Amino acid sequence: MAAAQGRLSDGAGGMDEAKDTEKDRREADTAPLPFRAAVDALRSARLRPQIEVEPTPPPKRLAPYAHALEAAVVDGDQDLADGRLVLLHDPAGHDAWQGTFRLVTLVRAELEPEMAADPLLPEVCWSWLTGALQARGLTYGEPSGTVTRASSHYFGGLSARPAASQIEIRASWTPREGLGGVPDTAAHLASWCDLLAQVAGLPPAGPGDASVVTLPQRRGPQSR
Repeated sequence: MAAAQGRLSDGAGGMDEAKDTEKDRREADTAPLPFRAAVDALRSARLRPQIEVEPTPPPKRLAPYAHALEAAVVDGDQDLADGRLVLLHDPAGHDAWQGTFRLVTLVRAELEPEMAADPLLPEVCWSWLTGALQARGLTYGEPSGTVTRASSHYFGGLSARPAASQIEIRASWTPREGLGGVPDTAAHLASWCDLLAQVAGLPPAGPGDASVVTLPQRRGPQSR
């Protein structure tokens, strides 16, 4: 899947990547039932048609069990924003998480330089994340993260390119565990997609979201 600022994974693994995928499938078959149920819920979530989601190799060392998704907000053949969501599970629990599950995310989008210069932008972007969770009635704990903005200016042989600015949100939180110790991962994925849509500048998905403020449409989305 193409990303707004280049691929999140380069797809250069070849046969090694195929072997890793098969190994991940075998490990998933022997994973604890709560983790398998949480992953199944992710796969069954219904999302906005502008958001393309597909599985991607998860990190290996953050938790005993992990499942990862990669997403892009798509307009025609162009990407407006991209991101990655990782579900972590440690059956023994984790002191820092205050639970057995953790969601970790990265969201990126390009924006106009004047918008990037807004001193309130980091606080606004963080409020989009927490607001997206709260809008779907989700409870969570131990949230943490960073909002980073960066600008690129081109010189010499690249001087014809316009200056580019990017916003990046990295965050993690502990979803509340429900019946059987399984969090509502489908709802958390939907709220994460709401965040992606806001960062991409899409209009609200429904009448209940009319108060949501989104980033203005960028100078032009990146080609995939």
